Amino acid sequence: MRLLLLEDVRKLGHLGDVVEVTAGYARNYLLPQRLATEPTEENMKAIEDRRRAATAGRAKLMKEFTDLVAKLKDVSVTIEAAANPEGTLYGSVGEKEIAAALQTQGFPVLAHHVSLPGHIRTLDSRMVTLEFADELKAEVKVWVVREGGVPHGDETGAAQAAGDAAAAGE
Repeated sequence: MRLLLLEDVRKLGHLGDVVEVTAGYARNYLLPQRLATEPTEENMKAIEDRRRAATAGRAKLMKEFTDLVAKLKDVSVTIEAAANPEGTLYGSVGEKEIAAALQTQGFPVLAHHVSLPGHIRTLDSRMVTLEFADELKAEVKVWVVREGGVPHGDETGAAQAAGDAAAAGE
């Protein structure tokens, strides 16, 4: 089924594109959400101004995302979470928590930019991919530490200080 997109649809096309989709996808998602319509000459002429504005807006957004990807190089973020003694979290760390932690550092990252294969459920560090567009991706290091724990750079110093305190108490 051929449709004219009225909005940008990720991994399908941009406003004004004529795309070929299955009838079910069109009937159950694109048409009820008013994301697409029939590709008649009348409809195509009606959205031509919106298409030009959207193209300019996308170009501006891509420049902002390109700058953001450059700034995110070598960035790491620490998230505190409650965990049992074995290091398993009582809850989990997901896209919202990672985006919020990056926002507190001044990066305008939204939850839908964070790409996780599954929620983080253990204390550890891992690389997380941020997808701003199909071709614009960045990786950040996410440290999940115990609530009230030490930041990721101070584990050895804290362990040594605890050992020194225990030795002094004997």
